[in-house]
Amino acid sequence: MRPRILLVECSDRPGLVHDITGILFRRGVNVVGNHEFVDRSLGRFFMRTEFDGTVDEAAVTQELSAVLPESATLRLIRPNPKRIVVLASKEHHCLADILVRHAFGELNASIAGVLSNHATLEPLVRRFGLPFHHIPVAGEDRTGQEAAVRDRVLELGPDYLVLAKYMRILSPEFVREFPARIINIHHSFLPAFVGARPYHQAFERGVKVIGATAHFVTDELDAGPILVQQVIPVDHSHDAEELARSGRDVEQMVLARALRLVFEDRVFLCGNRTVIFD
Repeated sequence: MRPRILLVECSDRPGLVHDITGILFRRGVNVVGNHEFVDRSLGRFFMRTEFDGTVDEAAVTQELSAVLPESATLRLIRPNPKRIVVLASKEHHCLADILVRHAFGELNASIAGVLSNHATLEPLVRRFGLPFHHIPVAGEDRTGQEAAVRDRVLELGPDYLVLAKYMRILSPEFVREFPARIINIHHSFLPAFVGARPYHQAFERGVKVIGATAHFVTDELDAGPILVQQVIPVDHSHDAEELARSGRDVEQMVLARALRLVFEDRVFLCGNRTVIFD
């Protein structure tokens, strides 16, 4: 049996770890993992505890609530697989990596379906026996296409949406419907390059580092709370295509790590930042 997970966020005060673990001890469970962190600037306490054993969830929750500060957030959860919907366009690398990890049970997630504004990746998805939903953009009707995507997502009922190189900008209205439930991946150049053909721009500037960032999606484009970042060195011998290939590799790794952290309930939000217990 997999350990149960207790997640606590509240205002900080002395003795919180003692009080929380003491209740679990008196309930006869075995704590097998524990992490805590205090954001001193905000006075916020975060704690993630894994434990073995059977407990009366309602009774434990009530007992914990009695010793925690007011307005504390408390979750006692089972580490069941998350239900996800993946959104993609034409680029295959991130989607393919997710499909393989899903097939081998590495994601702690169940894919309810893949949605795309292009049909390009349908044969790939079908090979894994998963539903593929092609929702194209008709002319300039972006609003209608997004509404159709939203309706299909709601039908599928996911816990999270994963943007695996989905090359559409989601409206603030769409994003607000799934707060802290949309995960995106994008390249991270130093310096940054925006617009078309970023790897060609990077080649022209002779960049020495490229990377990727995975984050939760918010109203502000590519500015949501960061989950994972990674960079790799490159040099003058890399042409634009080699930069792009290296970029795809690091995007796969970063997105996979971000999904693991989120789906294993290791992430707390703290304003526009994240607290991650790995």
